[in-house]
Amino acid sequence: MFELSFIWAGIIAFAVLTYVILDGFDLGVGILSPLAEDETEKATMMNSIAPIWDGNETWLVLGGGGLFAVFPLAYAVIMPALYMPIILMLLALIFRGVAFEYRWRTERWKPVWDVAFFGGSIVAAFMQGIALGALVQGIEVADRAYAGGWWDWLSVFSVLTGLAVVVGYALLGATWIILKTEGRLQRHMQGLAWWLGAVTLGFIGIVSILTPFQDPEYFNRWFNLPGSILSVLMPGAVLAAAWALFTGLNAGKDAQPFLAAISIFVLCFIGIGISFYPNIVPPSLTIVEAAAPDKSLRFALVGTVVLVPMILAYTAYAYWVFRGKIDPNEGYH
Repeated sequence: MFELSFIWAGIIAFAVLTYVILDGFDLGVGILSPLAEDETEKATMMNSIAPIWDGNETWLVLGGGGLFAVFPLAYAVIMPALYMPIILMLLALIFRGVAFEYRWRTERWKPVWDVAFFGGSIVAAFMQGIALGALVQGIEVADRAYAGGWWDWLSVFSVLTGLAVVVGYALLGATWIILKTEGRLQRHMQGLAWWLGAVTLGFIGIVSILTPFQDPEYFNRWFNLPGSILSVLMPGAVLAAAWALFTGLNAGKDAQPFLAAISIFVLCFIGIGISFYPNIVPPSLTIVEAAAPDKSLRFALVGTVVLVPMILAYTAYAYWVFRGKIDPNEGYH
């Protein structure tokens, strides 16, 4: 039971992290879309994600479905606590997907769908950050059920994390466009990425300072040995990734800024995991307590061992097929 539940916690964490990285940069492209200087630049930005944007959301389904299947108690607690941001996020993703497809099929209504694409992207990103902040600040549980209020998810801290995710996704989007384009659009995104990187690091610093004060357990974990060692190592690793980001931008590198931005997200995700462990719903519901029966975990794991490599394989194949720079004169649609 112990081993299986922690294996499953790792699988779901991997799915969520993969979703954040992959869907993060295409949401970032949507957030940056109004900054395109003309229709050609906007079309190039959107064509850079056209072959892969919908496949990226497979990981959201896997993470949510996996949570429901193997940690049903956690699912039953998290959903009532975060109904509003989760519903708004899903509606924004749906609206964004419709807008993405419809804008290519009309000229008269294209500006409307452009606004819808931008709005869906920024609302989805903001709600993901709100949900993260609400989870970090803790969910009230009593008798194995959510015991908080309807608006507990909305706080200064959760709004701050929401803004941080929006800016962070915009950074991922800008570095992705740098990777996929050339010329004026690439130079434009290099300038934006520099400032987005600085603001993202500022948000990371503020959130990192405030997080230990959201729960005494967080504070003890980060500022008592051996956790205090991580309090030095993790910021050092983030600064190293930031150095790689800015040196890559200044040197005009294509791939280095994108990889560095991904590294920053991975390190932040690890930091959240360190704060949470061994809880799956902080501050009181542990991974073991929330897990389904051992037989259910084992049964679901058999299918997952087959499914996850398949998803990884077709995702990697899609990125390989559509590798390289985008030609502004050749659209995906």
